[in-house]
Amino acid sequence: MNKNVLALVLALIVVVGVVPGVAAAQASGIERVGGLVEVADGETVTGDLSAVGGTIVVAGTVTGDVEATGGSVVVAPTGVVEGNLAAIGGSVLVEGTVGGDAEAFGGSVYVRDGARVGGTLEAAAGSVRLDGQVAGDARLAGETVTVGPTAAVGGNLLYDAETFTASPEASVAGAVRAEEGIITDEPTVAPPAIPRGVGAVYGLLANLLLGAALLLAVPRFTGVVTSVGAQKTLRSGGVGLLALVGVPVALVLVALTIVGIPLSLAGIVAFALLLWVAFVYGTLVTGTWLLSLVEREGRWLALGVGLVAVTLVGLVPFVGGVVEFLVLLVGLGAFVLAVGGVRSGEEGGFVFGAPRDDSADESTAA
Repeated sequence: MNKNVLALVLALIVVVGVVPGVAAAQASGIERVGGLVEVADGETVTGDLSAVGGTIVVAGTVTGDVEATGGSVVVAPTGVVEGNLAAIGGSVLVEGTVGGDAEAFGGSVYVRDGARVGGTLEAAAGSVRLDGQVAGDARLAGETVTVGPTAAVGGNLLYDAETFTASPEASVAGAVRAEEGIITDEPTVAPPAIPRGVGAVYGLLANLLLGAALLLAVPRFTGVVTSVGAQKTLRSGGVGLLALVGVPVALVLVALTIVGIPLSLAGIVAFALLLWVAFVYGTLVTGTWLLSLVEREGRWLALGVGLVAVTLVGLVPFVGGVVEFLVLLVGLGAFVLAVGGVRSGEEGGFVFGAPRDDSADESTAA
């Protein structure tokens, strides 16, 4: 492929991908769904933000409340939530500022050194670690609860854990005591309505440009991913779900060490980009399946049909979000399986790297 053409395509992807965020920042009460939902550094969302996605990153400012459900939810060091935060995810990482109360439920919850919660913190997860500041009470529940040396709690510290560790250097103004059932319910995060109008159009264009870049730049690998996703849809979805939950948890574990912080931050960015690529691959698989119903084929046609179909279904409240999530899982799982060198010669006639040449097999047998 001509390098200048590829550079132009990638530049268009960046431009088209940025515009929806800028336009959305001017609206009040933003609701977003996608593989990656991001409030970029320097961006301001006026009002509340409701988000459902593979990865949700708040690196800018939200003037209202944030309700987030995703594989991973991150409030970056530059992120500011002026209202309350309610997050459900495979991992929840708070590095910035939450002006009100913060509720977090997931596989792991980590409030890092430098993070600040202006109200009460409620966290329930397999692993909970607090190294930041909480102005009010902190109620922590999990198999493992750790309070680090830089933690500061302005009220009481209540915990319900099989293993509880608190550094003597941690600052707690109130009482520190064990209490069963301190968190009875996980945060309630209502699924947002699907963005309409300009946001949907820009999203379609950005995904179309990324899909075109993938077809032009890595056609063989794209063929592998599409074939795996179409032939092993259930397996791809299962692997995608494992990756969606497992990778963020692994990144949080890496971030627990000072040495691993840069690697973890780089990993978050890389995983966010991967989710976007995976979603586009998922739409390509969808388009391939739809074309097979009318006995048609063609990668470019499949890309267009898949993107338009998923975008239109995505406009349906709740149902659209579920469909987009499933498309993401299939695309992510197919990508992982393809990278791992999946071979499905007998089942789907496809060998990693290229379509299987059945004629060659027949000539050899002869």
